[in-house]
Amino acid sequence: MSATDIATRAASSAAGGGDREHLELDVAGMTCSSCAARVQRALSQQPGVSEALVNYATARATLTLEPGAVGVDQLVAAVAHAGYDATPVALGATEHARALEQHEASEAREQASLVRRIVVAVPLAIAILALTYLEPRQPTARWVVAALALPVQFWCGYPFLRSAWLRARARATNMDTLIALSTLASFTYSSVMLLSTEAVYRDGVEVSLFNMRLDYDMGATIIAALLIARWCEAKARSRAGRSVRELALLGASTARVLDPADTSAPERLVAIEQVRRGDLFLLRPGDRIPVDGIVISGASAVDESMLTGEALPVEKAPGALLSGGTLNVDGVLQGRATAVGADTALAHLVALVEGAQATKPKIQRLADEIARYFVPIVIVLAALTCLVWVLTGQGLVGMFASMHLERGMDATIGVLIVACPCALGLATPVAILVGTGRGASLGLLIASAAVLERSRDLDTIVLDKTGTVTTGELSLAGVWSPDGAGADAVLALAAAAESGSEHPVAVAVLAAASERGLALAPAVDFRSTPGQGVRALIDGASVWVGRPRAELVAGELAAVLSDWEASGATAIVVERDSQLVGAIALADTVKAEARDAVAGLRRMGIEVELLTGDNPRAAQAVAEAVGIDRVLAEVTPEAKLAEIARLQAEGRRVGMVGDGVNDAAALAQANLGIAMGTGAGAAIEAADITVLSGDLRGVARALRLARETYTIILQNLGWALGYNLVAIPLAMTGLLSPALAAVAMGVSSVAVVTNSLRLRRFGRPGHPTPVGSRRRRRLSIAASTVLPVVLLAALVLAVPDTFAVPTSASKAIPQAAGEVLQVQAYPLYPGDVQVHMYLAGQTAAHVTFRSLTVTATSSTGARSVPVIYSAGPGHDIAYPHLGSGVWKITFAGVDGGGHRLSGVLTVRVN
Repeated sequence: MSATDIATRAASSAAGGGDREHLELDVAGMTCSSCAARVQRALSQQPGVSEALVNYATARATLTLEPGAVGVDQLVAAVAHAGYDATPVALGATEHARALEQHEASEAREQASLVRRIVVAVPLAIAILALTYLEPRQPTARWVVAALALPVQFWCGYPFLRSAWLRARARATNMDTLIALSTLASFTYSSVMLLSTEAVYRDGVEVSLFNMRLDYDMGATIIAALLIARWCEAKARSRAGRSVRELALLGASTARVLDPADTSAPERLVAIEQVRRGDLFLLRPGDRIPVDGIVISGASAVDESMLTGEALPVEKAPGALLSGGTLNVDGVLQGRATAVGADTALAHLVALVEGAQATKPKIQRLADEIARYFVPIVIVLAALTCLVWVLTGQGLVGMFASMHLERGMDATIGVLIVACPCALGLATPVAILVGTGRGASLGLLIASAAVLERSRDLDTIVLDKTGTVTTGELSLAGVWSPDGAGADAVLALAAAAESGSEHPVAVAVLAAASERGLALAPAVDFRSTPGQGVRALIDGASVWVGRPRAELVAGELAAVLSDWEASGATAIVVERDSQLVGAIALADTVKAEARDAVAGLRRMGIEVELLTGDNPRAAQAVAEAVGIDRVLAEVTPEAKLAEIARLQAEGRRVGMVGDGVNDAAALAQANLGIAMGTGAGAAIEAADITVLSGDLRGVARALRLARETYTIILQNLGWALGYNLVAIPLAMTGLLSPALAAVAMGVSSVAVVTNSLRLRRFGRPGHPTPVGSRRRRRLSIAASTVLPVVLLAALVLAVPDTFAVPTSASKAIPQAAGEVLQVQAYPLYPGDVQVHMYLAGQTAAHVTFRSLTVTATSSTGARSVPVIYSAGPGHDIAYPHLGSGVWKITFAGVDGGGHRLSGVLTVRVN
């Protein structure tokens, strides 16, 4: 694929059709897919913006603009108004590479900042957990816990708080809003409980203070877990975009420039930015070619694998094209710069791949719409969760209501934390990022994300012959003239007529005439009839070179053409003023890999058909050589288009593979157009996939990569949706603890990124990619959806302590005299458990305790008889020492009116 071809394709792709302009912005501050949806909406609403796509994984906005309708500053301001920062992306190769280096440096700083916060948050969270559970009521320990929680909440959690504040100022929400709300709620609740104390009496004397259990450990654990998850996500996303960054950074930083007036003078080593079009440069063995150019002198082999994916170096001689970024292997070359900066093939290839990564398949647009409303919906669900828990505890009094409220708060925080849209937002863009990047490194250019969707159901591939199944490098196989003596004259006349064409037939005829040293007469009024031939005026006569007219194919000419076609050669005739002058045979060579390529497509369940404008016998010979059964010969470009349409009318999903100008219409008509990179720019521009190397096996490889990428997208979306569908209800019902919710959220995001990173191994030695049937792909997607459900359900059944088991137990016990003995045991952890006893009734004299005893007996026979303290009228507290297991707590006593009191509360201590 030439630099011109890549540049043409990039310009068309960037413009989006017509005279529209193309602009890219790097967006900073996005932390989830809802952020990307908000930025995209803000940009789309600007006048003059035809289309805006924002990719959360790459943190980049790609815009198509009406010329002159909107300024960059206005777009940057729109992003800033939405609460984010934006900077224009440099388009030049050098500037682009520098921007990528700055982006990597920014990522490194972000990751280093996260590491510093993790180093502080993790040990402090462990200390807070230890003190909270080992010394839940010791006053000094409680104040120490509060002091440790301050830096965790406000320094370690600063990125979440800052992002939430910026979104709030812009009247928006994102995932950090949920994190900030939940952790601040936990911190505020714990601080209120710390400052709210109540005296405990024994025999009328104040002996201690008691308070509710603090929940500083919840916020600290959540922040530590989320910081670790965000660091893992940042590392994984950095790896996901490495392929394209490595490609962009392949460009040389310096060039050996020669003095055009004296090429023997020593070269000057200059920065790549100083090289201009037309400059002469020198390449020594091992040099990276600085810019696109043409060889002036010398001979060498050049490694072009970074562009084409082909491992074998390409021999270069005077007149050969050079692509910037490729590697000079073993010779010395002098070249002239033909394209620099943003015009080089490397710069345009990177732009094409990044353009493909910025696009979104239909399924991602649905996910974006979900993400747009996801955070507000989660906030509403969290509020409803809190309300339901409060309402279900409204009949309780005092400590009962407070403790029930704490359980509701735990559930509310769990909902806020577990419902992270990050996995939903990363599911598609990261897979596309890795898949298209891997394709670029293999020489497979995927034009857009929509190609991934169209590739999955492809069942028929139509192959053009010349340049696709064959090398396309025709050579002279024979010349015939009626008198048997004018072979050179026939060839010279044909070459003169073909001098205005770039068709492979013209190239072969001109090359043969040049080898024989034939002089060519000037041709004027050149006209080409695609699929038929060319006509030109030469010395006043009308000359036709192309397919023979039916009325001419008779006698000796018919026998000659029959012999040539039987051998697989292509025959053309030469006419002067409608009179036969002679015929020429051109032979093409079947590509060595063509038979394996066709077999590979069939293994994928794809039928293969050969279309060619060549004669039937030549076409059949090629088809038999590569194992194709269905052949259509002598088809015009219009007939190719009609054949594609006919197959589609039968319900087939058709892919067209071609490389010529006459294939462009068929490529555009097909469900999937695949161009060979050795072909013409028009074909490449019309294609959805380009195989840069021209290796026909790349077609099957590109389809497998596209299908695998799309399958992974669906797996990721299945995981993200399945996770949320089960995790949110678990959190709302109080079964999923906030701390584990934070871990589950982080694992979910990292899981989809890690799954996408599997694509980096595609095509590597030792990592073959199986073809996989449609049924197997569907099963893998279903498994990805069910897997998080199964994992969470298994944890509920197998490790119940992992989840938010009841930390308190309560019971209202009716008494014979009409009172109600309300009992609350809290917290249900091994050690001293607070048992609060309230007496409620109609008569104030009765709702006091005259005497009361509490006895706790375990299922193993252990007993605990605690001392009882008074916390106020009708409110006593006992502190039995309970170990793990089931305990029966028995109450016996007399109320203020002399009525007997009794009851039993059974609890499980975890």
